[in-house]
Amino acid sequence: MEARTKRSFPFDEDFVTNIQVKKFKLPTNQVLSNMNRTSEHNFIKHSKPQSSEKYVSLVEKMRPTNITNYIGQKQIIGPETVLSYLLERGEIPSMIFWGPHGCGKTSLANIIACLSKELTNDNVYIVNLSAASSGVKDIRDIVATANNKSKFGCKTIVFMDEIHCFNKLQQDIFLPHVEAGIFTLIGCTTENPSYSLNPALLSRCRVFVLKKLTEHDITKILLKAIECINGNMFDAQENREQLKFLSNLNIKFHIDNNTIQWLAEACDGDARVALNTLDLATLAKQADGLKTSRNNNIITLEDIKDNLIKAHMLSEKETSQSHHMYSALHKSIRAGKANASLYWMARIMAAKEDPVNIARRLVRISSEDIGLADPDALGVAVHTMHGCQMIGMPECDVLLGQCTVYLARAPKSRSVYNALKAAEKTILEHEGSQPIVPLHMRCN
Repeated sequence: MEARTKRSFPFDEDFVTNIQVKKFKLPTNQVLSNMNRTSEHNFIKHSKPQSSEKYVSLVEKMRPTNITNYIGQKQIIGPETVLSYLLERGEIPSMIFWGPHGCGKTSLANIIACLSKELTNDNVYIVNLSAASSGVKDIRDIVATANNKSKFGCKTIVFMDEIHCFNKLQQDIFLPHVEAGIFTLIGCTTENPSYSLNPALLSRCRVFVLKKLTEHDITKILLKAIECINGNMFDAQENREQLKFLSNLNIKFHIDNNTIQWLAEACDGDARVALNTLDLATLAKQADGLKTSRNNNIITLEDIKDNLIKAHMLSEKETSQSHHMYSALHKSIRAGKANASLYWMARIMAAKEDPVNIARRLVRISSEDIGLADPDALGVAVHTMHGCQMIGMPECDVLLGQCTVYLARAPKSRSVYNALKAAEKTILEHEGSQPIVPLHMRCN
């Protein structure tokens, strides 16, 4: 596809050549020692700087190592859940964590890694990779190492972040090894596994769906973070003289309750954005104190707002914010604004979104917001999706634009959508057993 950056095919010779690193002449003993150090991937140490004197982000400081310190996702890690039961028994299957950014996928994988080390007395080989920066050759090297370690009773766990970045052909490399139990695969993805992962791989892994963190969860995480970095929470009505007294108690900064509540709401369920914002605000306040030679260590709401955009830039893929643009496209079509709909469609295409995923959203809109007012709209959207599958980008951009304008100008009716929701509500709120099928309506 001409509009996208060319990705190397996983089995091309150029791909293997490009990922090779420069070779330096080192003594043999030093080479062997370096190989031993790099071959043993420790999940916690891998994500942290090598030297304790270097800066460690607040996100890494707050990374939990046990289930007790994990906040949120009670539906999959709470009491009497399948995952908690498996972890208590020490049975760690291959699994896929699917959820939005900053909901705790990496933290949950980190807990599993620490628990595995504890259960096996550190006799486990843990590899931490990202599909965005690794390839098939890395998996082959891991398989070779895992086969050697299995001879000594050492299990291997491969943590693959952003696993959807592997194309369908690259994902096939996992199948025989996961099936044979050579290693346990733990993948994290923000994309729907039904579309982004091979069905054969999904059948070999358990899929756990993580939800966006609630405002209460974000608040608890922020309070723990403030305590971790020696901060102080105070009421907005608290006397400033008391704050001056507390400043002498080796407290780095003060922040009021209203500011924390605003941040917990503004980060939209993304704990990484919340922690990065707080981290940048504390660093900026400390730097400002050094320059002005004054002891004003109160973080205000304005300080948080100034650093919120920077925190979004630090978070992976937050600059595109595709989910917000999809929402804007949907609402523009619903309002019948053709120009606005085309604008948001162009923004989504500029973010290099999959055209089939865009068309799939248009199919949904054609039934949800247009429905019976123009039954032909569904056919137009479905044909657009098939056209995007056949020709791809950039040629299919006009197809998407034409469908978008058609849906925006079409008459709107949500009668089917509202009726379906009413039927679902009736079923959920019905007390006792559901009505039986009448005799004259049963299958003969």
